[in-house]
Amino acid sequence: MVITSTPLRISFFGGGTDYPVWYREHGGSVLATTINKCCYINCRWLPPFFEYHSRISYLKVENVAHNDAIEHPSVRGCLQFLGIDAGVEVHHLADLPARTGLGTSSAFTVGLLHALYALKGQMRDKQTLATDAIYVEQELLKEAVGAQDQVSTAYGGFNRINFHTDDSIEVKRVLAAPARIAELEQHLALFFTGFSRTASEIAQEQVNMTPHRKTELETMRQMVDEAEAIISSPTRSIEEFGHLLHQGWQIKKTLTNKITNSSIDEIYSAGLRAGALGGKLLGAGGGGFMLFFVPPERREALRSELKKLLCVPFAFSNRGSQVVVYEQEEQYDQALAQERCQIYA
Repeated sequence: MVITSTPLRISFFGGGTDYPVWYREHGGSVLATTINKCCYINCRWLPPFFEYHSRISYLKVENVAHNDAIEHPSVRGCLQFLGIDAGVEVHHLADLPARTGLGTSSAFTVGLLHALYALKGQMRDKQTLATDAIYVEQELLKEAVGAQDQVSTAYGGFNRINFHTDDSIEVKRVLAAPARIAELEQHLALFFTGFSRTASEIAQEQVNMTPHRKTELETMRQMVDEAEAIISSPTRSIEEFGHLLHQGWQIKKTLTNKITNSSIDEIYSAGLRAGALGGKLLGAGGGGFMLFFVPPERREALRSELKKLLCVPFAFSNRGSQVVVYEQEEQYDQALAQERCQIYA
């Protein structure tokens, strides 16, 4: 049995420049961090004593006669990618709900690949986990997803991630004093808007609009440079980061008309009235979690203004995807078992 823990992420700047349709021509960059909220995958070989071949448990439970019949796209894709036809049992748990803008889908894919590799007795480095997850989601499943979530959740930490035109990916840990990173963390507040969303539909719309948003996307990429400079400087005010988030959100809203709506706009406006300097809706848009940059002395005023929303405490985390339980077991070979039974009979 193998259990993996894979962190969720918060993306600050550069989202949209991590789509292949953009970075293969222009290059892209994002600034993001993982947090202490995780996706957990429990995986084992399933002995052939059950009425089903494989069992997959997440929001629903699938008992299937063969792996190609699995409905969960990521599970089906990961098993196909690794050529696993044997029966498996997969259980998924998470600290926060899916489809809320925290990279949960890619954390699931990274964590499952990590677990399946370990189940086969194979360990993979962070780069391999990230690139394999990108391949599964973009090429096998044909999903309209970028490439930042897979990298963030595989590597962990507060990073600048550069996407080059030749498809190579560079991960650079942000160089800043621990006290500076802690100062930023103290200025952030995360609220669940409570709205459902379908990230793939919004992302596909954004991909379709990419050729018409060159100026906006290039500006968003340049904001990564500015944000990194703010965090790395011991003399610049941390509040500049909040104002930059506000500017970035104003631009992001223009990428498609599906990113925001009147309810989300009102939540954001209420946050500014309460003292927040900036913020953004995380992920593709349409709902989920909203991040605010607020001075610590205004945090309670913000929570009071948004008292109808759930405020979720979090902290930055440097841990990427990791195996937390590894109990080696052999894949059950039914033919070999029958042969041994005959010998001992």
